[in-house]
Amino acid sequence: MVESLVAVAILGIAIVAFVMALSSGALAVREGNQQVVAQSLARTQLEYIKPQDYIPTADYDPDNPDASYNTVGTPGGYTISVEVDSITEPATDEDIQKITVTISLGDEDILTVEDYKVNR
Repeated sequence: MVESLVAVAILGIAIVAFVMALSSGALAVREGNQQVVAQSLARTQLEYIKPQDYIPTADYDPDNPDASYNTVGTPGGYTISVEVDSITEPATDEDIQKITVTISLGDEDILTVEDYKVNR
């Protein structure tokens, strides 16, 4: 009887450890997928902004579609925000902008990427 009880206890511990490992693995895979999607969206958004007409920083308004850079479509739950800052060093160079793209999933920011756009 004691041997059976010990065997069941050992088997139970092994099953719990296996289920915990599967759970941790599933969480890691989900987080990895979120990072891959966020990186892809950020790169796509930055490449999408490059050929668009240059909008001077003073005129840029993220709430006005006619005065902001267009964004790419996103899968469910993801959002893209684009911020534009002018580069003032040197003070005479107002034709360079720093573009900051932030990818969010729900209320959590997952990835922020910066690049530059030049008025050509």
